[in-house]
Amino acid sequence: MDERLQRRVQRYGWDKAAAFYERSWQAQLEPAQSHLLDLAQIGLGTKVLDTACGTGLVTFRAAELAGPEGSVTGTDISEQMVMAARAHAIARGVRNVDFERMDAEELQFAEGSFDCVVCALGLMYMPDPQKAIREFFRVLRPGGRAVAAVWGERRKCGWAEIFPIVDSRVQSEVCPMFFSLGTGGVLSQLFAEARFREIDARRIETRLWYETAEQACEAAFAGGPVALAHSRFSQDTKDKAHKEYLASLEPYRLDQGYSVPGEFVVVIGMK
Repeated sequence: MDERLQRRVQRYGWDKAAAFYERSWQAQLEPAQSHLLDLAQIGLGTKVLDTACGTGLVTFRAAELAGPEGSVTGTDISEQMVMAARAHAIARGVRNVDFERMDAEELQFAEGSFDCVVCALGLMYMPDPQKAIREFFRVLRPGGRAVAAVWGERRKCGWAEIFPIVDSRVQSEVCPMFFSLGTGGVLSQLFAEARFREIDARRIETRLWYETAEQACEAAFAGGPVALAHSRFSQDTKDKAHKEYLASLEPYRLDQGYSVPGEFVVVIGMK
């Protein structure tokens, strides 16, 4: 897929997903986000950049760790995600955060602006993740650290059939490189090529729990990366795609719910 087209698909796809994102993924992504924050070692006074911040699930936790002496800037390619995050900040009275719509591959910050950069499950959607990681390095001060989490290997993610199911109904692949960053040592190698040092990688196995078939389908189709394509399906196409996806989850069904395996890879590097 052309890179400009892919960015448009991601931007407007996540606009569609914003309303469903937190209730579909907050609990499921928590293990990766907590591990990322542990490695980031955000202390009082830390200046943090949270790229691909979504609705702020990591941003607000980082802001609490940084305290009033620190600050967290959240960026996302989706305007609707940024607007939702800003609304959350106002509702919670959180003053040490700000949010901007921005492409992680072209960060609009000066060199050495931050003590820490985090990216929780966003790199898989970027046309050029290496460019984004180089940007992480650029905006970090010397001695700063970047931490990124991605989904792991395809064979360990039981929900992975969502992509071929949707791809078979559209003209191009929705996320052509989705699982590549979590395979082997790919993400660590990209960090090394961006000149990070003291690189460490962790793999985390997890389970994604959905209480009903409706919740599982909403998360996969409406609250995630295929939301734009799904929004354009006819009702008949949606029904068939949902049925096919639930069939792929059948090995993980427990009574009326689903306990779906997943894997995360979390990598930290120092500048």
